[in-house]
Amino acid sequence: MQRIFIGLGSNVGDRISHMRSAVRALRGMPGVEVRTCSSAYETEPVGDIVQPDFLNAAVEVRSDLTPPEMLKRLKETELRVGRTPGERWGQREIDLDLLFVGDLVVTGERMKVPHPEARNRKFVLIPLAEIASSFPDPLTGRRISDLLQSCTDTKRVTRISESIDV
Repeated sequence: MQRIFIGLGSNVGDRISHMRSAVRALRGMPGVEVRTCSSAYETEPVGDIVQPDFLNAAVEVRSDLTPPEMLKRLKETELRVGRTPGERWGQREIDLDLLFVGDLVVTGERMKVPHPEARNRKFVLIPLAEIASSFPDPLTGRRISDLLQSCTDTKRVTRISESIDV
């Protein structure tokens, strides 16, 4: 079974509830075992769109699903949790990003694993470092903790007391 890391984000409605619903959906997914969840972090949005702050977190699961199968299930979960269509980089009830799938590297047109921006975003690296600081990025071989130390992202990331674990 592969170690798979998923990034969660929400900035519409009851953000923590959306994230917890997504974790419950992952727990009920056949062929997927949720191993651990990070704390929730309040973060500044990325991009030029004025919008509310996000809550972000990371989840580690184990599964034998292929990256395309896992991504398909994540997109279905987003819809079940209540994601509505919107503009790219805009507000969303829930966002589930496939960050890492073991040591696999996928460079297809429709999907890239590891997530191409994971190394550049503290809102991804901080929750990941909480649950898997020594996990090596398959592209660089560097541990998550090392990627976080060298990350130049200056956006605010603040741990909040609520955990997304259910």
